Amino acid sequence: MSLDVSPALLEKAERGEVDEAEFVDCVRTSLPYAWEMISSLVAQLKVDGGPFADNQTPPPDEQARGQLLRALASDAIRGALQRHFGVRLAFQNCHRVAVFPLDPAVDETLTRFTSVRSQLLNQSPELRDC
Repeated sequence: MSLDVSPALLEKAERGEVDEAEFVDCVRTSLPYAWEMISSLVAQLKVDGGPFADNQTPPPDEQARGQLLRALASDAIRGALQRHFGVRLAFQNCHRVAVFPLDPAVDETLTRFTSVRSQLLNQSPELRDC
């Protein structure tokens, strides 16, 4: 799963003049499932409050799963999304995306969420192929 980069944006990148807002828009249009997932979690976090908001529903298909993997495995994409939304992103398995506020008060919760123990506890036979 690659980004759909317009010729104009590619030309800017070749010249070294990439605006992060344009990059974020490229991510939004190229990875709509991942964008919607993260956007909805950010909205949920704002409405519900709490230390984090997460998704536990597997993606509907392999294309959607690929979008999440692409968005969260790429340092550039993940970093741009975190800056754009003003959150920290965490990821387990093929679908469990979480957003955490930029608040040191939730650092311990984030550390627990991203721990080896939590990763092991979040495994199941149904998710073996993701």
